[in-house]
Amino acid sequence: MPHRLTVRVYYEDTDFSGVVYHASYLRFLERGRTEFLRALGIEHRGNFANGGAEGFHFVVRAMMIDFLKPALMDDVLSISTQVSKIGGASIEMWQEIRRGDDVLLTAKVRIAVVGGGKARRFPTEILAKLKTLAGSGPVVQGPPDRNVTQF
Repeated sequence: MPHRLTVRVYYEDTDFSGVVYHASYLRFLERGRTEFLRALGIEHRGNFANGGAEGFHFVVRAMMIDFLKPALMDDVLSISTQVSKIGGASIEMWQEIRRGDDVLLTAKVRIAVVGGGKARRFPTEILAKLKTLAGSGPVVQGPPDRNVTQF
């Protein structure tokens, strides 16, 4: 089941006409992936802090986006993120941005694991957390000041 993050569109996310600027969607998607990982107990700061041989980070290797409908200033959006495929050193994720029942954007994202400037395999504990998703229910999260319920 997908992780869901709720965000509101602010003035800074839009162009001069009040429509969400295309690059803002990348930030929304990144927040969705980051909160997805955080919900699994995987935090970027801890990964970076390891430094040395065991330190690693995630990088976007490829992304395919379909912009279907525009989001507007003050819209409340739901970003859903789920794993579609796990490899030894990469993960594919499927993301959607919705406004209510309307799908505004879909994205297929391939993330690579990198450490010491080169691709590396997932650390065992991270891989185990990702693989637990198969039997878990949805994780639903709103902005930091409130949680939302899933309908």
